[in-house]
Amino acid sequence: MVAIIEIWVLVILGVSQVLAISQNFTCNSTDLTALKGFMDGLESPIDGWWPTNSSSISSFDCCNWVGIKCNSNSGRIVGLELPKKRLTGGLSDLISNLDQLTKLNLSNNFLTGPIPISLFHLAHLEVIDLSRNGFNGVFPISIHLPALQELDFSGNFFTGSIPGLCVNSTGIRVMKFAVNSLAGIIPLELRNCSFLTHLCLASNSLSGAIPEFLFRLPRLGELDLQDNMFNSIGVIGDSVGRLVSLDISCNRLSGNLPDFFSKFPNLSRFSARANGFSGGIPVSLSNSPAISFLNLKNNYLNGSIEFNCSMMTNLTSLDLGSNEFSGFIPGGLSSCRKLKAINLARNKFSGEIPESFKDFQSLSYLSLSNCSFSNLSTTLKILQHCPNLTVLVLTMNFRGEKLPDDDSLRFNALKALVIGNCGLVGGIPRWLKGLTQLQLLDLSWNHLEGSIPPYLGDFRSLFYLDLSNNSLSGVIPKNLTQLQSLSLWDVSIEEGSPDFPFFRRPNMSNRGSALQYNQIMSFPPLLDLSNNFLNGSIWPEFGNLKRLHVLNLKHNGLSGGIPSSLSGMTSIEMLDLSYNNLTGTIPPSLVDLSFLSKFSVAYNNLSGLIPNRGQFATFANSSFEGNEILCGGGRGLACGNGVFPQLSTKESKKSKGKIAGMAVGIGFGTLFLLALMFLIIIRATGRQEVDPENEDGDDGKKEELETRLVVLFRTKGNENDEKELSLDDLLKSTNSFDQDNIIGCGGFGLVFKATLPDGRKVAIKRLSGDTGQVDREFQAEVETLSRAQHPNLVLLQGYCQHKNDRYLIYSFMENGSLDYWLHEKPDGPTKLNWSTRLNIAKGAINGLAYLHQSCDPHILHRDIKSSNILLDENFEAHLADFGLARLILPYDTHVTTDLVGTLGYIPPEYGQASVASYKGDVYSFGVVLLELLTGKRPMDMCKPKGSRDLISWVMQMKNEKREIEVFDPLVFDKGNEKQMLWVLEIACVCLNEAPKLRPSTRELLSWLHHGGLDA
Repeated sequence: MVAIIEIWVLVILGVSQVLAISQNFTCNSTDLTALKGFMDGLESPIDGWWPTNSSSISSFDCCNWVGIKCNSNSGRIVGLELPKKRLTGGLSDLISNLDQLTKLNLSNNFLTGPIPISLFHLAHLEVIDLSRNGFNGVFPISIHLPALQELDFSGNFFTGSIPGLCVNSTGIRVMKFAVNSLAGIIPLELRNCSFLTHLCLASNSLSGAIPEFLFRLPRLGELDLQDNMFNSIGVIGDSVGRLVSLDISCNRLSGNLPDFFSKFPNLSRFSARANGFSGGIPVSLSNSPAISFLNLKNNYLNGSIEFNCSMMTNLTSLDLGSNEFSGFIPGGLSSCRKLKAINLARNKFSGEIPESFKDFQSLSYLSLSNCSFSNLSTTLKILQHCPNLTVLVLTMNFRGEKLPDDDSLRFNALKALVIGNCGLVGGIPRWLKGLTQLQLLDLSWNHLEGSIPPYLGDFRSLFYLDLSNNSLSGVIPKNLTQLQSLSLWDVSIEEGSPDFPFFRRPNMSNRGSALQYNQIMSFPPLLDLSNNFLNGSIWPEFGNLKRLHVLNLKHNGLSGGIPSSLSGMTSIEMLDLSYNNLTGTIPPSLVDLSFLSKFSVAYNNLSGLIPNRGQFATFANSSFEGNEILCGGGRGLACGNGVFPQLSTKESKKSKGKIAGMAVGIGFGTLFLLALMFLIIIRATGRQEVDPENEDGDDGKKEELETRLVVLFRTKGNENDEKELSLDDLLKSTNSFDQDNIIGCGGFGLVFKATLPDGRKVAIKRLSGDTGQVDREFQAEVETLSRAQHPNLVLLQGYCQHKNDRYLIYSFMENGSLDYWLHEKPDGPTKLNWSTRLNIAKGAINGLAYLHQSCDPHILHRDIKSSNILLDENFEAHLADFGLARLILPYDTHVTTDLVGTLGYIPPEYGQASVASYKGDVYSFGVVLLELLTGKRPMDMCKPKGSRDLISWVMQMKNEKREIEVFDPLVFDKGNEKQMLWVLEIACVCLNEAPKLRPSTRELLSWLHHGGLDA
């Protein structure tokens, strides 16, 4: 009986607890009103909020909604946390009804507009994070947040001045206003922030003096003031501060560096790069025991450098690059026992490396490039004793000296050796064989002679070898085709340098700016043996190098054929075999190189057909010029039967007379054929119109006539045009599609400039390869595309079919492609200011959104890239080549996709499944946004540790909160910083690896036009 009573007691208690819990989960009416107002301010609902099946307002269990936290006792909402939810819209004033709120986090969304003033009067709010949105406006004068401890408004578009928070929020510990457009001076009220530990005001337009009271705040450890317009630093008194990190980089500070480091005994990180400081290094800095990271790069500091390493016991990284220091490198640096990285590049040093560097046990990275050092032999003998040296950059020193061939040299840990552009003489030395950890070797732009040693192919980790622009001779050693890091996918290469910049100026364009790589692994896998005197043949085994991106063998004396096995280089992006003595044909197998974006076999002795599939349809005639009997591929040189005799070298030398005779005969034969064709054309154009009811008459002559006529669509600009055009008119307007009229090339064929008989300028695309469709299907698809008419599309004005040839007629764009202006035209990037670039992005998304949503039927572009964004005379953007995939692969439900295109634009899912999608176009558009922001090609930066594209570099910099460094310096300034950061956020959302998480073009349209960019 007692046991039964106990059981009933437990049951009753359990029921009462359940009832209590259910009451706690019932949403407070005041909070519910606030949430309703918050939802009304958003442009789209939050998943899981406001279920439609609830019977009454009192039944909402909002405490279980995503992002909401309630107090377990009162049931009131105390936390609203919705970061990275892609929220759009604005903040309602009703959000202040959450009067018990202690934490608000809406960071990393796309919210815009001003912040309600009432939000600044929540008495219990402790943490507020609205960073990385599109909020704008000014902060109110009256702020009452007495419980506030952390505030982050970074990455928005706020203007006006910094609010004086610490009048009421005396307990605040973290305050971040970085990356806004705040101006004026730092307010005096911040001197009351006695609990402040981190103050970040970076990337604004703040000016005046950095006030002295900041350095006296008793608990301030991190002070980030970089990228503003401060012009001086206030005089600091005798008080001792607790600063651990101070960044005043990229301001307008000048004069001597402040001699205040003795007053900050805990200061471990100090950066003052990119200012106007002059004079020498202050005594208190050169004797600071706490400094670990010191960056004074890009100033006007001068004189000699002296560091008291007996005091600087924690110094690990020293960057004095791009200053005016002179004299000798102090030998005492080797006494800094923790110093790992030294960058002294681009100064006025001279003399030799100190003998004391033999004892530099900790040294890992050393860059001495572009100084005036001498005695390379002694330098290497000294530095070989540094047991941890992994990166050695000595470019542009030791002018005209001999590269030492001392077998006793040993660098057991070295991973990168760069001794380029020194004018060195001698040969490639044997001691390099001992560099077993080598990943990168650059000896380019010297005067080295002799042969390339075979042992270079034995390095397990070597993936970058540049021996270009020397005087090397002999055959290419076969061992180079066995480099494991270029042939095996499972070779793991560890990073070998800290974050110091490397620079590489491409040999093919000395006028262009140097490419910057911040890590060894950022360099593209490369073999560059160009501009030497190498002979022999190209090894077929080069096809084993599956990870190689660049193979450059131009300007040598190579002979023989091009091995068809080169198609095994599946990652190759640039293949240059020009200016050699190669014979035979271009192997058709090379069309399988899906990522090949630059190719040249110009000025050889090649013959036969030029492949016209895959990437070969995109290469300009200059890639093949200088080969007199190459033909076909839509290049304007007929091939007859397409069969060409391949003569051996001996036979060719014996048959020069025969060839000359044959050339004369071929010339007369060609004239005869042209005359015959002319007569045929005259007869065809003069033929009477055939009865349209007669389906079978005249042996197909009706079909031939109709396909020779150009079908023009009624588009803007030719509504009243009744004149009939024929193929003859197209031939005349392009001079028979002469190569001089080529203005572009793409994945579907060459584009020719033409002036029609009525004087109208157009662009004619000659489709290459088999369209895969019968004439009626082709006609239906072209007419569908012609209905896509929008101000930001290149209008399809007409088409012509003749036998196996297909021609599309487009509007002519005066300024060519975005790719040309960003990457090819020497002064192009400087003429595309940020306003123009942003307008181009807006125009491109206008066109893409129309194709995806408004055009009937919807059109998938499938080839969004900068070369397919054309610019008119006003630099307005127009999408080109839209829908051409439909002409090549005409299937209704899904567009199957072969992995063909320029590496860097292709969405990751295209390599996993054979279905293209609208979200694939969005991904490619995100890549174009990165091009506009950075000025770099998608493959300028290769992914570290196996990754290969610009995207990963930008994402890495973003994760490290160094977004500012990715922007093109030609357009980046204070006035457009907020917009560029906003567009960067949009680009990163587009580049999400999961297609479902990418935005629609409708969302992109809103974000780019109304997402705070005009604030």
